[in-house]
Amino acid sequence: MTTQNFAKAEMLIRKPVSEVFEAIINPAITSKFWFTKGSGRLDEHNEVQWTWEMYSFTIPVQVKVIEPNSKIVIDWGNYDNTTKVEWNFKPLNNELTFVSIINSGFKGTTEEIINQVRDSTEGFTLVLAGLKAFLEHAIQLNLVADRFPKELNY
Repeated sequence: MTTQNFAKAEMLIRKPVSEVFEAIINPAITSKFWFTKGSGRLDEHNEVQWTWEMYSFTIPVQVKVIEPNSKIVIDWGNYDNTTKVEWNFKPLNNELTFVSIINSGFKGTTEEIINQVRDSTEGFTLVLAGLKAFLEHAIQLNLVADRFPKELNY
């Protein structure tokens, strides 16, 4: 990274790299632990929409790079204010995959960038924890849905 303005989250997933990779590119699986609806699979040079119905929020996702079982790179956000997200998948053996997520390209004042880095680190840590629970134990923890419960009137 050429800048310190990035968020990073990493996690060991006790599943083969092909299963972990598929869980990120296939919205039928991803919707079990992250967003509630995706308009399509992640394919290189394609655009999809990810929706979090509990928050009435949809975001456009521009797919930049797909390297099967190795790397995914997207730009996401409002068209005039996007950030880059890069997933790297490292098989440690046939049953273990180490996933690293880096979100970069934050803009704004120092305080705004710090807030974005903090929020992104927290968010992607929840995503990886949800992915781990779902793939390893078939448990849907609802981490993303429960992060901002409507009862707290955010």
